Amino acid sequence: MKRVLKLTIWLFSAVAFLGVCTAAYFWYVWSSNLPYIGSVREYRPPIITEIYSDDGEVIGRFWEEKRIVVPLEGLPEHLIQAFVAAEDSRFFEHKGVDIQGIIRAVFKNLAAGKIEQGGSTITQQVTKSLLLKNTEKTFRRKAREATLSIQLEKGFSKEKILFLYLNQIYLGQGAYGVEAAARTYFAKSAEDLNLAQSALLAGLPQAPARYSPNSHFDRAKARQKYVLERMREEGYITDEQFKEALDAPLGIKTATENTFARAPYFTEHVRRYLLKKYGRKLLYRGGLKVYTTLDLDKQVKAREALRKGLGGLDKREGYRGPIKHLEPEDIYEYMAEAFDRLATSPPQIGSVVEGLVLDVDDGKKEVRVWLGEDMGRLPVFRMKWARRPNPKVPYYNRRVRRPSTVLKRGDVILVRLLERGDAAKPVPGSREAGQNEFSWEVSLEQTPVIQGALLCMVPETGEVKAMVGGRDFLVSQFNRAIQSNRQPGSAFKPIIYAAALDKGMSPVRIIMDAPFISKRSDDDKVWKPKNYKEKFFGPTLFRTGLIKSRNVITVKILRKIGVNYAVQYAKRMGVESNLSPDLSLALGSSGVSLMELTNAYAVFANGGMLVKPIFIKRIVDRDGQVIEENQPEAQRVISEETAYVMTDLLKAVIQEGTGWRIKALKRPAAGKTGTTNNLWDAWFMGYTPNLVTGVWVGYDDRKAMGKGETGSRAASPIWLYFMSEVLKGRPVVDFEAPERVVFAKIDAKTGLLAGIHSKKTVFQTFKEGTEPKKYSPSPKSPKSGQFLELDMAPEK
Repeated sequence: MKRVLKLTIWLFSAVAFLGVCTAAYFWYVWSSNLPYIGSVREYRPPIITEIYSDDGEVIGRFWEEKRIVVPLEGLPEHLIQAFVAAEDSRFFEHKGVDIQGIIRAVFKNLAAGKIEQGGSTITQQVTKSLLLKNTEKTFRRKAREATLSIQLEKGFSKEKILFLYLNQIYLGQGAYGVEAAARTYFAKSAEDLNLAQSALLAGLPQAPARYSPNSHFDRAKARQKYVLERMREEGYITDEQFKEALDAPLGIKTATENTFARAPYFTEHVRRYLLKKYGRKLLYRGGLKVYTTLDLDKQVKAREALRKGLGGLDKREGYRGPIKHLEPEDIYEYMAEAFDRLATSPPQIGSVVEGLVLDVDDGKKEVRVWLGEDMGRLPVFRMKWARRPNPKVPYYNRRVRRPSTVLKRGDVILVRLLERGDAAKPVPGSREAGQNEFSWEVSLEQTPVIQGALLCMVPETGEVKAMVGGRDFLVSQFNRAIQSNRQPGSAFKPIIYAAALDKGMSPVRIIMDAPFISKRSDDDKVWKPKNYKEKFFGPTLFRTGLIKSRNVITVKILRKIGVNYAVQYAKRMGVESNLSPDLSLALGSSGVSLMELTNAYAVFANGGMLVKPIFIKRIVDRDGQVIEENQPEAQRVISEETAYVMTDLLKAVIQEGTGWRIKALKRPAAGKTGTTNNLWDAWFMGYTPNLVTGVWVGYDDRKAMGKGETGSRAASPIWLYFMSEVLKGRPVVDFEAPERVVFAKIDAKTGLLAGIHSKKTVFQTFKEGTEPKKYSPSPKSPKSGQFLELDMAPEK
């Protein structure tokens, strides 16, 4: 009997030993090579890089994981309680693994033959997210997860684990952590969430897409109710708080965040710079704070100025026709398809919508347009611009008098909603007295094809305050303010004239405006520059050549000072593009960017100092360390006197010449128009004492614009609108004259001091010592002038 007992004990011990060894073996297999939990101590997850405007507004965010790390003490208590109640009610009691939860999950998983449900605690979720990369549901992974969770609980406080969890958890819509989720769903910080909103967020971790309040609101509300019930069961809230939270409006933000749209071209330029200098990892994961020079108010006004200007120009170019035309058998099918689409966007005054032409009445001079649930009236005077394009006929001679010449039944068109209800004209013979068939009065619209760019900077510091690189960033991300090189035309002339002043020429030197023929080149071609409208004006003052933008005068000036000298002069003024070393440079034949030319004009505005354009003031990393800071960098490239004389001449361009539209600004301004001979490009470059702004307009494919679309017509109104808006309410300031310049009243024809016989006089600035000393003689006296000897006769 004793032997049997001993044998039984020995066998039991052996089996137990083998069982322990086997368990130890499997435990080793499952738990070997565990990650080091110390890595969690320095919690540095990927976070959002934010781009700020000059006044601290966010204009762009870049991320791989949309996360904003916040301290636990910065979160409301009910938010923390909501997550604990929903995800791990025994969080403050267990040591990382909830045995009760595991037992419950084990039975369900054994019954199913696979892992269907986990008893994961908040600690285990942190472990899974930060330490274990393998998301496959296996028993080995669960064992490793449990081991690491127990270690995590020993090494960190409950508060630290909650901090990690609430900043790491994915909550849908690309949002990681409660702060990013609060901003995504409610457009507010997590610290401002109420109980109802906190409960909704706490219901998301289990299945963010399934319970998304944007996509599945009913499911989200049901899940929110479950969280509130759990909070009530745990004693976190009362019955009254439960009811109030359940009935409280959530204020869900349905539109996706799009701070990028506030200044897309500017922000994209900054993004490219950051990517090139700091790399993808730091840009998208490093949580940089980038403080830029952008003035949001100026940026908004710049976009509006370009929108208005390009819209008006596009209409002057003519109507390109309807979006499409429907045959009679297709009209009702289109209406059935479009009805729901139009109904989803409630009509608003000023919005542009798609409509279908149902009837064109030349007698009443109006068009009936179907707008889904509404009907629109399009009178002929609301579409008078829509003549067919004809570059040879001036815009003002082309008007629509009969709507049938433009539209017909079945045309799908764009219209702008102008007036609603009683404001629309009643239709005679309506079914009821006074009934109005039309819900809206509309105007005919089309999406512009013409492009443009605007750049504004502070001449003294180089800070770029506004930049619009095209009509619509969503259509084209190509930045025409920086990436595009276009011929500046006459907008390049001020650089030639400034170079001539520094070569000793006087603003009142007389040059013969007469036909000029270049010497034959190697390819046996002859170049004959012509003035606009192909007129010549004989003896002409240097100043008049710039003010009236005379091509031949400028070519002769360039020939006199030397092409190579002018090229080097332009480079000193900040023009970095390759310039053609020939006389065509005088007419702006070499492509430059709007950024380059604006920077060059800033030299005149800044008293001869060239500044480096600044887009970024400073960059701060996630630890608060400044890793880049940009201060104004300026160097003298021309004399203060030359810069002021040029400013005086460019002021005269506005008061007496091609920039006449800018007189409406009613404050001191200087500037120059620019137009290429083939009307491919139109420019206006101008400045006041505190701002320099450049505008370019043209087609991307270098198609010619319509007749008369010069820099004065196409570009200067955009500049004027923008500068009028940004300077509204600001003090009127004039340009400050340096000490070594003098002012003289001169005869506008002879360039000599104005005398008793002078018919037209102007005030002109001179470098000290270069002003005329003689008075203009009587017209009967022998002509007295200061002609350039080589320019008296036509050149061959």
